[in-house]
Amino acid sequence: MNNTMKNRNLLSTFLIALCGGVVAIFVYAQIFESKGGPGSGSFFRSSSSFPYHLAGYEPHNISDVSFPDLTFAAEKAVNCVVHVRVKSMQNVNNPWLEYFYGRRQQIPREGFGSGVIISPDGYIITNNHVVSRAEEIEVALNNRRIYTAKLIGADPATDLALLKIEETDLPYLIFGDSEAMRVGEWVLAVGNPYNLTSTVTTGIVSAKARHLGISTTRSSRMEIESFIQTDAAVNQGNSGGALVNINGDLIGINTLIISQSGGFTGSSFAIPATIAQKVMNDLKDFGAVQRAFVGVTFYGGNDNFSNEKEELFVEIVDENLGAAEAGIKVGDVITSINDVSISTFAEFQEQISKYRPNDRVKITAIRDNKTQPFMVTLRNIEGTTHILRGTSEIYVFGATFEELTQRERQDLGIRAGVKVKDVGEGRLSSLQGIRNGFIITAVNDRAVNSARDVQNIVDSVEEGGRILINGVNARGQVSYFALRK
Repeated sequence: MNNTMKNRNLLSTFLIALCGGVVAIFVYAQIFESKGGPGSGSFFRSSSSFPYHLAGYEPHNISDVSFPDLTFAAEKAVNCVVHVRVKSMQNVNNPWLEYFYGRRQQIPREGFGSGVIISPDGYIITNNHVVSRAEEIEVALNNRRIYTAKLIGADPATDLALLKIEETDLPYLIFGDSEAMRVGEWVLAVGNPYNLTSTVTTGIVSAKARHLGISTTRSSRMEIESFIQTDAAVNQGNSGGALVNINGDLIGINTLIISQSGGFTGSSFAIPATIAQKVMNDLKDFGAVQRAFVGVTFYGGNDNFSNEKEELFVEIVDENLGAAEAGIKVGDVITSINDVSISTFAEFQEQISKYRPNDRVKITAIRDNKTQPFMVTLRNIEGTTHILRGTSEIYVFGATFEELTQRERQDLGIRAGVKVKDVGEGRLSSLQGIRNGFIITAVNDRAVNSARDVQNIVDSVEEGGRILINGVNARGQVSYFALRK
């Protein structure tokens, strides 16, 4: 019996100890959990008093992560982006043909790109390099309908061009506020890469106001470079296509990539909508872009001005333009235009490109450590405040033209005429005797004074019809040419 009592006492002691241990573990666990112990996702203090995180990872529930719905913007944009096909003639070096027959050998060439419908009556914006030197331009809508497009005007300085097709009630994109876009926002690039129509890619805005210094063939005074950089995939054929925000608003025209291979490598660049809309309106209303000038050159020059430079230090002031008149001096540091802060040449270009000659803008600058406002009246390239009307960058048979001055007409003894600015490589260049500087006085016995006049007459001729060209060279020698449309 004594053994039985001893066994019961031992069992009771064991059970009490076991219960006490369970209670102790439970209490300890509760206290430890409330203070952020291991596995709780926060940190706790060790004996060394240094906070630390465990290396374990607890993935979030994917349903808690919010992604933007891009389907609305994509569906809206694809119906407003067109496929642009251009036909032109390319010169082939054949000295025997040129020597014996007085003309150059040419072969047909085709090119492709994209465009964006920006009005219900058929105005389309694209890149100038897509339609440059084109003799025929075709536009295919997303519904596969094909139209012949007319080139209204082009602006090589911004690499933009305006086309027109004869149609009504077309779907179109409205211009958004590209300046309001923030780095990190979602965007879609819509176009026709490698002739694959209605292609949509997505990415984010990587940077704004990029000045790449790629326009080495243009006057630094005329070039406009202030690109939106994105990581949306853009390839050959996307040029002229739309860059849209998640609402489907047009915030840029896709223009170029930087690539050794010619394919997308992670960065693409678009012309901001603020610039594109201004250029489109000018080409539509005046036939030429109304480019405004302040009259200042910044330290380091305007050609390859670095985006990394964080101040606009005035090095030269043109005495004949508005900056000097307003009181801006060498050494001033420009900080804003109409209260929009700027610190790079690209930002300066983007802001000024929104205005026309005779517009007044408030330019804020720092002088002697004091901020001062200056009211500047913008001027045109000629130094006046007049609107410059013209169509100098319209291509006809691959050539561009410029209007004659009154002095040139008097010297040559002619009443009408338009000068060949660049004969290019189109059909006009195949005519022996027509070179840069040649003056066309009449087409089909109708006097011409502008590229628009030449284009209108050529457009009125039926396919295969004969076109007669009268003109004079720089020495006043009269020449006549004929070709088929």
